[in-house]
Amino acid sequence: MRIVFMGSSRFACSSLETLLLTPGMDVALVVTQPDRPQGRKLQVAGCPVKQYLSGRNIPVLAPVNINTPESLQQVREADPDVIAVVAYGQLLKAPLLAIPRMGCVNVHGSLLPKYRGAAPVQWAIAQGESVTGVTTLFMNERMDAGDMILRREAPIGPEDTGGGLLDVLGRTGAELLRETLRLLRAGEAPRIPQEEDQATFAPRLTRADGVLDWSRPAVVLGNRVRGFHPWPGCSCEIPAGSGAKVKILRARPEASEGGAPGTIMDVGRSGILVQAGPGTGLRLVEVQPEGRTPMSGEAFARGRRIGTGMRAG
Repeated sequence: MRIVFMGSSRFACSSLETLLLTPGMDVALVVTQPDRPQGRKLQVAGCPVKQYLSGRNIPVLAPVNINTPESLQQVREADPDVIAVVAYGQLLKAPLLAIPRMGCVNVHGSLLPKYRGAAPVQWAIAQGESVTGVTTLFMNERMDAGDMILRREAPIGPEDTGGGLLDVLGRTGAELLRETLRLLRAGEAPRIPQEEDQATFAPRLTRADGVLDWSRPAVVLGNRVRGFHPWPGCSCEIPAGSGAKVKILRARPEASEGGAPGTIMDVGRSGILVQAGPGTGLRLVEVQPEGRTPMSGEAFARGRRIGTGMRAG
């Protein structure tokens, strides 16, 4: 089976590796994103899939727009039986979807039709879900809306983070993609329509998503801290108005009453307790000040002389 693989993120690397190691799967071309500035110093670098392919003799295409006539011609020349798409980052239009003989299949990190979109794993944690999973599907021009092929559930643990769960589901997705392609080659791949009235969405994350609103219940804030780790991360100002941004790496909800949202209610060995929504507080267990290494909430409070009654912004 000749395959054009399209993927960019770390989530896609497990699927690509599995295809390269599976007999009968011929990856004729890998399509990924172009090099872009990354990190604090904005150094130009390749995405995780391109880095994974370094030193391997596999043709790579990295267009700004995969739907241009030039890009389409290069995909046609690869003569694919199937296009496998895993966390690629661009929408595929009808002329591209029509190229492979057996169609285009996608590995998506949720139990569709829930959490269609760019950040399904992170939003599932942020919304307090206890179960998520991976779905493979036939692609159409609508985002994550095609007929489903296979689904596999996975639990969300109380300590799971967006980054950690992405790694777990990346491996699950690789297994599911291999089985999906086996069924497709045998002519046995099912087509299960999605229930449109059950669809929810998981939009691309922005830095604004990581700004904490202390009026929300602490369990909501704690889920966002876990879901949005490592990127964009959740942050606040301590003390409020100081301009001192602090990234929250680990936190836990606790019962807390008597203060306005954002008030620091306790500072101790277990961290900084900040009043959140009614009757709840968020204990900041591990934090990272701007330009510094991660540290305990206790160490941060001691170094910055943070005390009760002060406010977090």
